Amino acid sequence: MSVRVVLGVGVVTVLAACGGTSQRAAVRGASIERCAPGSVRAVAPEAAVVTAPVSAFRAPGRGRIDRFGLLNVNRFPTVFAVLAERVDARCDATWLRVELPVRPNGATGWVRADHVDRVAVRERIVVDVSQRTLRLYRGGKLLVRSTVAVGSDATPTPRGRYYVNQRLVPSDPTGPFGPGAIGISAFSPVLTGWAQGGPVAIHGTNEPWSIGRAVSNGCIRVPNAVLKKLWPLTPAGTPVVIST
Repeated sequence: MSVRVVLGVGVVTVLAACGGTSQRAAVRGASIERCAPGSVRAVAPEAAVVTAPVSAFRAPGRGRIDRFGLLNVNRFPTVFAVLAERVDARCDATWLRVELPVRPNGATGWVRADHVDRVAVRERIVVDVSQRTLRLYRGGKLLVRSTVAVGSDATPTPRGRYYVNQRLVPSDPTGPFGPGAIGISAFSPVLTGWAQGGPVAIHGTNEPWSIGRAVSNGCIRVPNAVLKKLWPLTPAGTPVVIST
């Protein structure tokens, strides 16, 4: 597939408006919130966009898993989904526990908070494989619902929690990926020899008859008209939950 990568949609433009969001100290009158140094707390859905080359560790500073640059293999800004933060005495984040766009599916690690910019995410995608449906919510409100095509028995769509990590525009909008592909952090459980390890995406299709069937190589196909609705509503970091 020949593609060009869309930059600045849902990530870069948001960053320009938001700036850094790592400072978590809350001022209450003249006092400053205090935390137990090294304590870990969950956070609302966020994207962490890499601003300096960063390593992911199994524990803060120990057991390196992988190293990531500013751009991924498709020249899209490297993005993680934030799950939790480790804070200092002033409640400022020092480390972030994040979802990683690597095998095995569902991999997590810790990255330094000062190597990323954090952006709040209000959207959420839920895919039900058995019902072959996709729903997109923003702030708990259902915005898009669609019937989808899912993976066949031989090449199943992987279940689990993932996130949007890149978006690609095919050179031919009438081809098998339709007008676009919303890449997520999942990989095919069986197509390990495919390019880039068999990444999974939500994309359009030139086979509308396939919608509602289990026929794909693991990706989630939506009608092209639905893909166009999803495109502006799925910034990088959007959680994607795929269930049975």
